[in-house]
Amino acid sequence: MIEVHAISKAFGDVEAVRDISFSAENGVVTGLLGPNGAGKSTTLRILYGLLAQDSGTALVDGIDIQSDRRLAQQKIGVLPDSHGLYVRLTAREHIHYFGRLHQLDENLLETRTRDLLELLNMRNIADRRVEGFSTGERMKVCLARALIHDPPNVLLDEPTNGLDVMTTRTVREIISELKNRNITVLFSSHLMHEVSRLCDHIVIVSAGTVVASGTPDEIRNSTDEENLEDAFVQLVERDLI
Repeated sequence: MIEVHAISKAFGDVEAVRDISFSAENGVVTGLLGPNGAGKSTTLRILYGLLAQDSGTALVDGIDIQSDRRLAQQKIGVLPDSHGLYVRLTAREHIHYFGRLHQLDENLLETRTRDLLELLNMRNIADRRVEGFSTGERMKVCLARALIHDPPNVLLDEPTNGLDVMTTRTVREIISELKNRNITVLFSSHLMHEVSRLCDHIVIVSAGTVVASGTPDEIRNSTDEENLEDAFVQLVERDLI
């Protein structure tokens, strides 16, 4: 479970995140939805320990990410907005590298690597260097390394951005499988159809603050709109007035 309580973060005079609060439950797909520049990536970076918030608290399974960062990071798998792959390593070597960073037993590492290569349909690229990989192939490597330690919480920053139809379908299937395993899934997106299709709970952010949260039906009902996109636009525009 992920809990965010009144976190704020500024970069100079720019308030990227202002007093954001929400929770992402176990076995629930929670979408962080907002226009570009709304504060989604900044919020996720605070949650996986890349940035420190100026105020407020962020908890991962009850662990304060700021006061016990390494322990909290053991509880999360992260697909960041910048993938940062090592072009000279193969897909398998990336997965092994991250597994060893998490101090997995070598036998367990081999088993989980095999399972992930199967799950992500990566067998044919497992022993190729990632230099020259397509966007979809790179995304699969990033997903595999995020999941290698079997984390109870998974954070995905715009996971289908730039993917082809088949890879997008794979990512959706993986998100559904994670939900079935009672894993907390929190992902950011500005794609309405993606959020509507996958999310049980939605947190809408605009200009660094939460403007609405709830199930897709609750979001629509709060604005008297039948379409989630129309509800989103109304809420964001209302906040900007």
